[in-house]
Amino acid sequence: MRRRRFITRLSSAALLGPTSIPALEHALAGPGAHPEDFWEAVRAAFLLPEDRIYLNVGTLGVQPRPVVDAVIEHTRRVARSQPPPAPWDALKTELASLLNGDPEGFVFPRNTTEAMSFVANGLELGRGDEVLTTNHEHIGGLCCWQLLAARRGVRLRVLPLPATAGSPEELIAPFRTAIGPRTRVISVSHVNFTNGTIMPVRALVELARPHGIIVVVDGAHPPGMMPVDLRALDADFYASSPHKWLLAPQGTGLLYLRREWRSRLWPTVASGGWDDAELGAHRLNHLGTADESRLAGLLAALRFHRALGAGRVHERIRELRAWLLTALRAVPGLELISPAGDLSAGMVSFRIAGIESLALQEQLAREANIRTRVVSEYGYGWMRLSPHVYTRPAELERTVALLSRRAAR
Repeated sequence: MRRRRFITRLSSAALLGPTSIPALEHALAGPGAHPEDFWEAVRAAFLLPEDRIYLNVGTLGVQPRPVVDAVIEHTRRVARSQPPPAPWDALKTELASLLNGDPEGFVFPRNTTEAMSFVANGLELGRGDEVLTTNHEHIGGLCCWQLLAARRGVRLRVLPLPATAGSPEELIAPFRTAIGPRTRVISVSHVNFTNGTIMPVRALVELARPHGIIVVVDGAHPPGMMPVDLRALDADFYASSPHKWLLAPQGTGLLYLRREWRSRLWPTVASGGWDDAELGAHRLNHLGTADESRLAGLLAALRFHRALGAGRVHERIRELRAWLLTALRAVPGLELISPAGDLSAGMVSFRIAGIESLALQEQLAREANIRTRVVSEYGYGWMRLSPHVYTRPAELERTVALLSRRAAR
């Protein structure tokens, strides 16, 4: 208890700003320090109650204090009629550094869903043009194409993928077989929300580009969870939701456009400068009056992530996921749905024979205040767990123990 009080007191002061993290590291590096001390201090930077086990960052991340404070301070300044200018340049610089992209290619819609709709509505697609996607897409990345199919007569083909692929080729082969003379777009997730499968985006781009096929990537999950190199992926469009793994406020999204599309994509929302090609991608940020406190929060989240260290965050998520996988394999009747090894990212999906995942979710919430996600889409019925830097190993132990007890009945 003395150690816990010390960490909480230290971290509540040190983590008010990301520049304090080096001081925190130094303070926790002395004799007797435990390897978990740093992450216990990081946990104290969040507003999570002590009894809350939150394993659904794949839907919505929780915001650390610096992010909450940035949003509140911006709102206060607006209330005092002293709103700060929108931090466009700082945001673009931070994202370019984190994701290895050209700063001029970033646009800031409210979420991945809106970003994907910006792309779908902005492309010149008509009757008979074909879009290829998969049976592992989130509705936010699927419905925009369904709308085009209903409104413009675009042909949408949903390709089945193996749930637990054994190699990247198993994920590429359906596209190689399906491409035809009318294929205009491949729309695919970078990490499938259903089970954390990492799709071979670069290989799909290499497959598509000789045919003149546009590649649109639903990248809702990777930023903040794993390394992302936009220049290396070289997709035409990359959409994401920093409100997930980057722990930014709700209502923060991003869209990255390959250079050729920055003056070419039709805007979905038209405001001043919509037709000014010299503005490039930034003309798509002209959306009228908006809540810019979300941008202040996004900037704070990016700086918090940078201070923690993108590599360290990635390794921590991998460590928690590896522990979770090992423990879940011992649960009676549990079938892992997520692929093994480097094909899978920070989320783990599974089902337990004879137990409905929705009922299991309700039980976990009732008995231990655990928040999970059930992937009901496509009729899958899988439970999904997604830990992050605020997750304690003891919380994973508690979760797996409850699963094991329920499975053994």
